[in-house]
Amino acid sequence: MREALLDVRDLHAGYGETEVLHGVDLTMATGEIVAVLGSNGVGKSTLNRALSGIVRARAGAINFEGRDVVHDKPQAIVARGLIHVPEGRRVFPNLSVRENLDLGSYRRGAGRRAENRERVFSIFPRLRERSTQRAGTLSGGEQQMLAIGRGLMAEPKLMIMDEPSLGLSPILVKEIFTIIKRVNEEQGMSILLVEQNAKVALETAHYGYVLEIGRVVMNDTCERLMNSKDIQEFYLGAKEEGARGERRWKKKKTWR
Repeated sequence: MREALLDVRDLHAGYGETEVLHGVDLTMATGEIVAVLGSNGVGKSTLNRALSGIVRARAGAINFEGRDVVHDKPQAIVARGLIHVPEGRRVFPNLSVRENLDLGSYRRGAGRRAENRERVFSIFPRLRERSTQRAGTLSGGEQQMLAIGRGLMAEPKLMIMDEPSLGLSPILVKEIFTIIKRVNEEQGMSILLVEQNAKVALETAHYGYVLEIGRVVMNDTCERLMNSKDIQEFYLGAKEEGARGERRWKKKKTWR
């Protein structure tokens, strides 16, 4: 296996007295798309926030490019090139598309702002057409493009995308994920794709992890996960959950 870009070991995190992550392990190499799957409330967003420094880890290590950033502040993590595109887009509605993009290079990439903006416009031509338009007047799909574009303005070494399919129509979901795959293939962008839509995530990513109640219960190549009976039953609609709504994983697979 190639040298890890991100190596998370025994990560514990939560809010107040409540622990949400109970010892998460996750590894990805440069140039990979890695999917983190799970239903609502299993800890996906907490994982993103812990990796970004927004939520303080209680224990464990987050090694990014060989350096433990578990105690670093969010701005320092951004400066190192780990960029988080949050759930729900979170654009600045009263600012223009161009102003939103430029804010993405506030901490990193400011010296190449014009060049990076042009690169974003080449990936998302609709943003060029709407560059002077207020972000709050864009459609949901266009706002997602803007959120991704804003992340690209920071020249990420690793981009975390939190639920990019949220609230989008199937046609727009397909368009967004086609772009995500193209950015990875053409630019070698490393992407941690945190998604509830298991089918589209597994079709896009190279490797996947399944979170359940703050723990990794399965990890494997996306091809193998797609063919897994557990994944088919619990995420692809092949079978309803048991009477108590509990998911019973037969075996934790680790191929790394």
